[in-house]
Amino acid sequence: MEAKPIVKTKILRVLFLLIVIICSTSCRENNPIETSLKNEVFIKNDKEQSEAYFLIATANISKSIIAKSQIAQQESSESKIGEIGKRLQNQQNLLLQDVTRMANNRLVVVAGINTDNKGDLYEQIEKNDNNLNKAYVDAVATSLAEQIKLFESISRDTNDRMILKLVLQYLPESYQLLREVAQIREQIN
Repeated sequence: MEAKPIVKTKILRVLFLLIVIICSTSCRENNPIETSLKNEVFIKNDKEQSEAYFLIATANISKSIIAKSQIAQQESSESKIGEIGKRLQNQQNLLLQDVTRMANNRLVVVAGINTDNKGDLYEQIEKNDNNLNKAYVDAVATSLAEQIKLFESISRDTNDRMILKLVLQYLPESYQLLREVAQIREQIN
C-alpha cells in the first residue's frame, strides 16, 4: 500500500514539472501587439533622427556664435566688429529660442556648447585686438557656413512645416550676415 502513494507523488511531480515547463515557454513568447508598441515608441525613423540632429546641431552652432559675438563685442575696439557681433548675437538668440521651442515640443534635449567650440573661444580671448578681429571673423564665417549647410540639408531631407518655416525665416538673413562678415574679413586682411 505504501507503493501507491510514492508512485502518485512521483507522477504528480512529473506532471507539475511539465505544466511549469509548458507555462514558462508560452510566457516567454512576446505579445506581438506589445512588441510593436515598444518598437514604435523607442525606434525612430531616419527622418526623425535627422530632424533631431538638425535641431541639436543648429542650437550648438547658435550658442557658439553667440558666445563668440559676446567676446568680440567686449574685447574689440573696432566698431564694425561690435556692430556685426551685436546683429549676429540678436539673430542667433532668436534662432536659438525658436530651435529650443521646437526641440522641446519634440522631446529633444539641447545641451550646452560643444567642447570643440570652447577651445576656439579661449583662443579668441587671448588674441590681441587685430588678431582677435581676424579670429572672430574667421570663426563666425565658418560657423555661419556650417549653419547654412545645415539649413540647406534639412530643407531637402524633410517636409516638416515647422522646420521648413524656420529655414525660410533664417536662411536669407544668414546668407546676408555671411556676406557682411566676408566683407569685413577682406577689409581686415
